[in-house]
Amino acid sequence: MDTNAVLDIGLQGLILAAKLSAPVLITALVVGFAISLLQSITQIQEVTLSFVPKAIAVAIALIVCGHWMIAESVAFTHAIFDKIPSLLGGG
Repeated sequence: MDTNAVLDIGLQGLILAAKLSAPVLITALVVGFAISLLQSITQIQEVTLSFVPKAIAVAIALIVCGHWMIAESVAFTHAIFDKIPSLLGGG
């Protein structure tokens, strides 16, 4: 196994991590921004007002994107397992 193969697998893993975390992080960012804007307009500074909608939105994002996230993880795992013989020099 050479250095390029290790770097390629690491890069693919990082790209997969970014793809899988993007829906949740973007949802939390958008909802957090909207709630912060609402709080600054109304001057209501309640901690639960920012936490509860964000938690609900992230849960909805996980429900909506969960199947895709699992499918991407499984496809990546299958691709890595399929590469094992060539990485070990057997094929």
